Amino acid sequence: MGQAPSTALQLGLLVLFVLPGITYQFLRERWRGPVPGERDLGERVLRSLAASIVLDVAYLIAAGPELVRLVRGIHGWDVSGSTLRVAGLLGLLLFVVIPAAAAGAVTLVQRRRRRTARYLNTPTAWDWMFRDRGSCFARVRLSDGTWAGGWYGSRSYASSYPHPAELYLQTAWVMGPDGRFLRPVEGSAGLHLRASDVDLVELLDVPAQEPSTD
Repeated sequence: MGQAPSTALQLGLLVLFVLPGITYQFLRERWRGPVPGERDLGERVLRSLAASIVLDVAYLIAAGPELVRLVRGIHGWDVSGSTLRVAGLLGLLLFVVIPAAAAGAVTLVQRRRRRTARYLNTPTAWDWMFRDRGSCFARVRLSDGTWAGGWYGSRSYASSYPHPAELYLQTAWVMGPDGRFLRPVEGSAGLHLRASDVDLVELLDVPAQEPSTD
């Protein structure tokens, strides 16, 4: 029993050293969107730890003595309801509010600095091409120079980052040697394409009447 307060204190210090950075990193990724440089889990963990260190140092500089007194009061296990309320509010401030504000401020500053190359929450051109994409024809030129294509409709699917770029067309079409759409493949149940196997991807809106493939 004599070790319980010490264990609780160590757990509290661990939370203080880790949780602010986790909150910061999570919200940065949420508001900014995923980027290739942070695809690796180890890289994201290091960024979270670095953010925690910066935030903890700022906490100590701004309110070090007050935090020490509060920790000592809780460590003695003889605390009143008002002290617990203050500790809860302080935890909410240190672990959620301030890291969230820091993440929002950094995101806003970076967006303002990128006025000529505006950053969107879309990490790749592949994601941007199919984001909110309506029905259309899609054709690709394979690595061997042949063409493949079909109808990208309501039952089609395009993968998104960080997964490999892949495309499912709900109806395959017979393609001409010059990339023209000739006719739907009879009995087609779909066509799967991998971006790694193609040299060119093109989407074509239907100018007049959409084919009845939905």
